[in-house]
Amino acid sequence: MSWLTSVRNALSFVVPAKKDTPDNLWHKCKGCGTMTFVKELEENLHVCPHCDHHDRIGPILRFSYVFDEGSYTIIPLPKVPDDPLKFRDTKRYVDRIKAARAATSEGDALINARGTIHGHKAVVGVQDFAFMGGSMGLAVGEAFVRGVENAIEDNCPYIIFTAAGGARMQEGILSLMQMPRATVAIAMLHDAGLPYIVVLTDPTTGGVTASYAMLGDVQIAEPGALIGFAGQRVIEQTIREKLPEGFQRAEYLLEHGMLDMVKHRKDLRETLASVIDYLCAKKAA
Repeated sequence: MSWLTSVRNALSFVVPAKKDTPDNLWHKCKGCGTMTFVKELEENLHVCPHCDHHDRIGPILRFSYVFDEGSYTIIPLPKVPDDPLKFRDTKRYVDRIKAARAATSEGDALINARGTIHGHKAVVGVQDFAFMGGSMGLAVGEAFVRGVENAIEDNCPYIIFTAAGGARMQEGILSLMQMPRATVAIAMLHDAGLPYIVVLTDPTTGGVTASYAMLGDVQIAEPGALIGFAGQRVIEQTIREKLPEGFQRAEYLLEHGMLDMVKHRKDLRETLASVIDYLCAKKAA
């Protein structure tokens, strides 16, 4: 046995093998670039403890942060055609859908659940940007309507957490038709005397902003969330002017009257409970 082999064998007892070292121990913040322990980030609700950057999160995490512990149940997704237009670009649309489902373990970009928030009944819908950019297609439109119907059935508010790049281009006009459908669903909720609350998260853009994301009785946003219709560069090229710093960010929109409040993720459950309590007490009165 050579001296090199002896040293290597000795070190193997001290230095763990690479396969035993977690590859997800650290998280690099997209806001400030600081490395943070994943466990510390999870304990802080996926908000950077250094710069307060709010990471994008999926429906299951969102439900666990908003609902009372153990109180919520997922509402099954409605069945819609996966590829109504038989669309194909560099890939078949059905293949993109399959890849998104495999990556997120979700049926589509909007998931609903019913439960309680500080004891108040609520139906909550969460869009997941990880599922094809949270884009709005038949499934999202149908899920939104189903969420509203469940809220009416339970006689409680419907709360939507938006996160989307807009309409889903692979479904063409069928995607755009979900904008008026969602508007009619909100009118049904109002006819029943129930609140519609919107929480805008990063990013909320395109056709979603042009429809149900801006129709809330109360408009809340997470800090730093990008909110707008067209992108900043497109607007600047169109009007040939430089836009203000922070344009389309939650704080700027709050300052200019497009939002009612901007709330930290750790304060959202308490805020939603207070809003529900006020609006539903007003209805009862």
